[in-house]
Amino acid sequence: MLTAVLVNYHIIGRRRDPVVRHNLEDLMNTRQPDETRPSTSPVSFLWLELTGKCGLECIHCYAESGPSGAHGFMTGDDWKSVLDQAAALDVSMVQFIGGEPTLQPDFPDPLRCAISAGLAVEVYTNLTHIRETWWDLLASPNVSLATSYYSDLADQHERITQRRGSHARTRANIVEAVRRDIPLRVGIIGIHDGQRVDQARMDLQAMGVTRIGTDHLRHVGRGAGTALADVSELCGNCGRGVAAISPNGDVWPCVFSRWMTVGNILDAPLADILAGQAMARARARIPGPPSRRCSPPPCAPDSDGNDCRPAVMTRMCTPHSCNPNRPCSPDAADGCGPSACRPVR
Repeated sequence: MLTAVLVNYHIIGRRRDPVVRHNLEDLMNTRQPDETRPSTSPVSFLWLELTGKCGLECIHCYAESGPSGAHGFMTGDDWKSVLDQAAALDVSMVQFIGGEPTLQPDFPDPLRCAISAGLAVEVYTNLTHIRETWWDLLASPNVSLATSYYSDLADQHERITQRRGSHARTRANIVEAVRRDIPLRVGIIGIHDGQRVDQARMDLQAMGVTRIGTDHLRHVGRGAGTALADVSELCGNCGRGVAAISPNGDVWPCVFSRWMTVGNILDAPLADILAGQAMARARARIPGPPSRRCSPPPCAPDSDGNDCRPAVMTRMCTPHSCNPNRPCSPDAADGCGPSACRPVR
């Protein structure tokens, strides 16, 4: 493995001072956007990591989020600008992620902006901080929810989230989302031996959840322990039709490849970063996805996003992404036929 020296930034006011950082070189049934609109953008899907703050402190969190996490340097106006740029680039869908996106100080304003811009939105939330006044907005057309659920037993779930009471709050809001007919998918990540993954799935089904996926622990962030992340943990789709933006404005090929900063939205337009040489070099360092059809999804089906794993690797139906050899989720409802070309990660 090679070691790369990447340049990140500390921001003072609106000025950035470069700081050298050493790193390794290296949905399912959501409400869909208007798929008749052709996309001219180098990406069709964006992760928007609204904050690094989270009320939970999951032991596997790729972003190492927790109560001490920061909201970053992106203001509400900055996020609005990102959403406007995304819409102008014909991005089809965004996912609000974190941290816990609902803890971002301006939330739910970014959600309102995305809806107004005509973007499909998935809010990946641990469902422990949903205010009663938000439910009607979350039930808007083209908005969906995603979350993680680790066990039918509270003690197993909370061994992972490291917060007492989180199981009951998440479970209650899953029930409420189903009651309100809000599109919802849930990811179960197997972390511990003896974890009741099958029972968690049956519990979700009993609550009325129909989109359920499973994944294994990925060695990124807190999930890596003392090891350093490298491209072997990436699915191969990073930067290929997708990108992520951090709370500080850094742009990455995806939320997992957070050591591979390719630009900053506070320094340059989104279009320039996505089409830039830094993104091209990052893509070249990441092995491409497997070409065989319907193999186990290289980016994991329906994993979590805020706590603590990204969820939607978009496969929007564009000529560029909808191809016979696309990787697809084994739990796709239509068995990976042409109509499965949608976020199913």
